[in-house]
Amino acid sequence: MSHKRLLYLGNGRQLQSVAKLDDRFEGWGLSVDRRWAFGGDFPDSLDGYDGIFLSGSPHGAYEAIDWIDREHDLIRAAADRDIPMFGICFGHQILASALCGRDQVFRRDSCEIGYEDLSVTEAARDDALAQDWGDRVRMFVWHNDEVRGDHPDMVILARSAICPNHVWRHRSHRAWGVQGHPEVTRAQAPIWFEDNRARMTRDGGDVDAFIAQADPALEAKSMITRFAELVKKG
Repeated sequence: MSHKRLLYLGNGRQLQSVAKLDDRFEGWGLSVDRRWAFGGDFPDSLDGYDGIFLSGSPHGAYEAIDWIDREHDLIRAAADRDIPMFGICFGHQILASALCGRDQVFRRDSCEIGYEDLSVTEAARDDALAQDWGDRVRMFVWHNDEVRGDHPDMVILARSAICPNHVWRHRSHRAWGVQGHPEVTRAQAPIWFEDNRARMTRDGGDVDAFIAQADPALEAKSMITRFAELVKKG
């Protein structure tokens, strides 16, 4: 039996992040085509893809960089084909930028960083990916850029006290974005925190506290596994 095919767009300085989510998608039964979008590697066509994952990046979705422009075009083309998409961090932001307008992503005055118990909205109750969440969902958040929360095509699924759009889906396209980092496991979290100690400290984070608080964020991860199941079902 042939496996459903997932396009994995790596938007970071390296194709694979510490979370190794591309490997985990394969472990969940998907055939993963890894493309380093940050380095300009995009497929010639979207033919044959059953889903798309968009990773984080050190860049902003509003930046005028060739590969970011190309990714905007790819997202809109995928939406026209009804290919389901799921983005984390920058992936969440560029989905909003491509599908709702480049003015939807902006630079915050200060960084939001740390473990947060996000407030889950009523819209999440019957959402295809967020339906397993309770009133709150815990995950690590770290962002200087933010997606606005008042666009009519956005359905907000979770928010924090200072960020009105942490998790969203598009009203008519099968596209979901998560600002935080539910993909990082409890074992991976201390490695990730240590690797980014200088940047996190600059952004006001207490890295030693983060390491001590390392959380599996299992409820948040259900959204990722549900996305994999959605792609597998076609």
